[in-house]
Amino acid sequence: MRKRLISTEEQRGNVPEGDWFDLKEIAQVELTSEDPAFPIENALGNTETTGWRASGPGPQVIRLLFDKSQTIRRIQVHFVERVSERTQEFAVLARQGDAFREVLRQQWNFSPHGTTEEIEDYKVELNGVVALELKIDPDRSHDPKQSKYVASLERLRLA
Repeated sequence: MRKRLISTEEQRGNVPEGDWFDLKEIAQVELTSEDPAFPIENALGNTETTGWRASGPGPQVIRLLFDKSQTIRRIQVHFVERVSERTQEFAVLARQGDAFREVLRQQWNFSPHGTTEEIEDYKVELNGVVALELKIDPDRSHDPKQSKYVASLERLRLA
């Protein structure tokens, strides 16, 4: 049996902090809604901010349209919910040709007295990506049309 220990950097995808894409410079954004006090620009930078928030409850879509095709090797999402207990689901889809295909899907249970933050860091190998879509359903325990929770995103980073 051959084996080796890997460092923490290798586990996280081996992308140094400075190698994240500058999403504000390489992509346009389409989104279903936005609270003016929490614009999408807040969630697309590499520094800590107040993040993005939808203008109302229910499922939301954030779509990045790249100026030129990209190779994506790492996707990191950060969600924060300190008030409500709820189950959220998000999915990431990539368009590498004519159609979007699902890359990942994750559910998370927020609890104000326990788990208030979700940080997911995925190592991927996506070549020729012309668009990336993040779908957020902030309330999986209810009919999306009856949802009372507002989607938010603390930060989205790509490398």
